[in-house]
Amino acid sequence: MSSVGAGSTAGSTAGSETGSAAGAGPGPDHLRLVDPATPVADLADVVGETLAGGPPIAPLPADPVAAGVVRAMLRPEVPVAEPDAAVVVSTSGSTGAPKGVVLSRSAIRASAAATEQRLGGPGRWLLALPTHYVAGFMVVARAVAADRPVLDVGRDLSGLAAAVASAEGRSYLSVVPTQLTRALREPALAAALARVDAVLLGGAPAETALLDRARAAGITVITTYGMSETCGGCIYDGVPLSGVTVTLHPGEGSQNPSFTRRVVGDPAPEPGHGEDRPDQGRVWLGGPMLFSGYRLRPELTAATVIDGMIRTNDRGVLSGGRLEILGRYDDVIISGGLKIDTAAVERVARGWPGLDGEIAVVGVPDPEWGARPVAYAECWSGQFDAQSLRSYLMSRLAAHELPARIEVLPALPRTTSGKIDREALRNGAARTTTRRENEGFTDPSAKGDQQ
Repeated sequence: MSSVGAGSTAGSTAGSETGSAAGAGPGPDHLRLVDPATPVADLADVVGETLAGGPPIAPLPADPVAAGVVRAMLRPEVPVAEPDAAVVVSTSGSTGAPKGVVLSRSAIRASAAATEQRLGGPGRWLLALPTHYVAGFMVVARAVAADRPVLDVGRDLSGLAAAVASAEGRSYLSVVPTQLTRALREPALAAALARVDAVLLGGAPAETALLDRARAAGITVITTYGMSETCGGCIYDGVPLSGVTVTLHPGEGSQNPSFTRRVVGDPAPEPGHGEDRPDQGRVWLGGPMLFSGYRLRPELTAATVIDGMIRTNDRGVLSGGRLEILGRYDDVIISGGLKIDTAAVERVARGWPGLDGEIAVVGVPDPEWGARPVAYAECWSGQFDAQSLRSYLMSRLAAHELPARIEVLPALPRTTSGKIDREALRNGAARTTTRRENEGFTDPSAKGDQQ
């Protein structure tokens, strides 16, 4: 195992550790750990060497604690068994412990080529995401695959205006909803975003209101869906990239026993099986961009990849021939014997006009009811009208769906990828800094709508 340090080049290392064999140095199948302080130009060189057949790499997060967790999970002293391996990226850990996802050179190239085709040709990629996660790594990989430069514009997009002013030809950027929300509050940043040819938006659900504001500002926003296991986004605006297969299989949310399997892009179904029918299904993904396996977890790989398709934990529905993600199967909780889709409750809550940050609804254990939905609201302005939110929800949700309480935070806990850390919320890690607003949400066993 070797490590690429800040300021080092693709052909050098900042240090090395002995491999698993006694007295042996790092071999070609051992991971090179990439220091998070490595300049993006040097990282691009490392990625280029890896894609050309060099040893696989594993970018580390900047946070020392997170880096220690990732290093322990990766076990870099153990050679990488998967053939053609290029990189091991970490999952975000937003719903549990992070996993190492092995991506091959061929998968990365296939994903990069399909993205370039969908966006209309090669361009200069602007980096605004951490590179130890797949979204940021693929920004660098796409640039390298297209033999184009990549420029770091910062997580806060502070370098975006200068980057677009000097850009020649097309330019592309990937962001998460929080970055876009904050950028729209700054006219100069919004104007710079409007000069980017395509702004890929992923990592979390994108609200219609946010998309409307961005597009009204002249920003070309493309929503993406994917995961570490698919080299990041593989479905843009609900439509699969070239070579990507998406199927829906019946799951807990399907209400029609005749619903067995639908493929995005299929010809029009027979009468009585319309494209916009409300049946839900588990999303399965296939194509050349699939990962090679989970790092040192063959049993998990076998349970996830079946007949060349990834069995996701996401619930989807076809609407107008496009895939819409409704949430995850573990978003559904049983409270007092009644099912509650916390993702659906969260979607309703995000429509509240008084929300000035983000909101998350998660199921938390309850000794009496089994589980209860709890809403965690982010308040950036310091002004939060809990009674208004309470009334808004009561007019739109069944009584048993109402959050047991609302907890207000100055900021929601997040993973280093920028995703809301739902596991931390479930575990109550944020409660010591919250104030609770729980009047009116008491009995999940009540049925019917409250108007």
